[in-house]
Amino acid sequence: MSDAKPVATNSKPFIKTKAGYVTIAVVLLAIAGAAFKFLAPKPAATLKEVRVDFAYYNPSSLVLKKFGWLEEAFKQQGTEVKWVQSAGSNRALEYLNGGSVEFGSTAGLSAVLARANGSPIKAVYVYSQPEWTALVVGKDSKIKSVTDLRGKKIAATKGTDPYLFLLRSLQKFGVKKSEVEIVHLQHADGRVALEQGRVDAWAGLDPHMAASELEAGSKLIYRNVDFNTYGFLNVPEQFVTEHPEVINTVIENYERARKWILANPEEAAKIQAAEAKISIDVAKRQLTQRTGLKNPVIGQEHIAALSEAAPILVQEELVKPGTDVNKAIGDLIDPRFVQALIK
Repeated sequence: MSDAKPVATNSKPFIKTKAGYVTIAVVLLAIAGAAFKFLAPKPAATLKEVRVDFAYYNPSSLVLKKFGWLEEAFKQQGTEVKWVQSAGSNRALEYLNGGSVEFGSTAGLSAVLARANGSPIKAVYVYSQPEWTALVVGKDSKIKSVTDLRGKKIAATKGTDPYLFLLRSLQKFGVKKSEVEIVHLQHADGRVALEQGRVDAWAGLDPHMAASELEAGSKLIYRNVDFNTYGFLNVPEQFVTEHPEVINTVIENYERARKWILANPEEAAKIQAAEAKISIDVAKRQLTQRTGLKNPVIGQEHIAALSEAAPILVQEELVKPGTDVNKAIGDLIDPRFVQALIK
C-alpha cells in the first residue's frame, strides 16, 4: 500500500505537473474550452465568388445580368459574381452537381428527378410559371396529333421539362415510348433538326419554340399548360446550411428583377431579344403569352403539382426501383427564404 497522499491547498485538489501544481477545475475548464472550440460552428467565411446561372428560359436571370444588381449587392462584401449560362435544366443540374454554380435554373420536375436520384439540391424560389414547352412539327408536316407520332423521330433533351412533357403526352394518348424514336438533342439543336427535316417532331422549349413558329412556320400540335412544371431556382443543400445570407441576397434581387419585368414588359422583351439573339416579336410571345411571374413563393401548390406529375418518373424507370418520389419532392422544396422575404 502506497504512503502517497493527495496534496490539498484551501480544500481544493491539485495535480502535480512539471510546471508545478494546478487545480483539477482548471484542467477541466481547459478541456471543456478545447472541446467547445472544436464543436462550435465556425462563422461562414465571406465568399470570394458566387456563381449564378442565366438562361434564356429564365427572364429574371437575364435582367439581373443586364443591370448588375447582384454585383452591386455583393460589392460591399468583396464577393464577385460569376455568370454561367445554362442551356437547359440538364445543364443547370450538371453545374449544380459539379460545383460550377451555386444557383441553377431548372424546371420543377427536372429538379425532382435529380433529387430523387441522389442530387442534394434545394429549390428555394419560383422564377416563373411558364408554358414553355409543347410538341412541335414542321411547317409542312402532316402530323396533327400525338397519336400520329407512332413510328416517328422526336427530338428532346433528356432530363428536362420538354422531355418529361413528351413522355407524359405519349402516355396520355396511349402511345408507348417504344413506338417512337426519341433523338436526344439539346434544345437549340432540336429546333434545327426539326426545321431541317432530320426529325419529325420536337419537344420544344421557348424561346427556341416561339422563334421556330414565327420564323420557320413550325406548328404546335399539342399544348398542355398543366404538363409544364414551374421554373425553380435551386441551390446545393450544403450551401443552404453554410450561406443562408447569400441566398437571401440573391432572392431579394430576383424579386427586384421580377417586379421590374412586370412594370416594364417592353424593356424586358428587348433584353430577352438581345441576350437570346431573337427577334423582339419572339421575345414578346415568350414573355407576354407564355410566362407567368406573379407568384414567386414556393410551397404546397408546387408540391401538389409535382406529386401529380411524379408517377411518370417511376413508370418510365427514370428513378431507381423503390424510390420514394414524394419524399424527394418534400426534401427538395425549401420555402423558408422566399416566405420570410415576402412577409
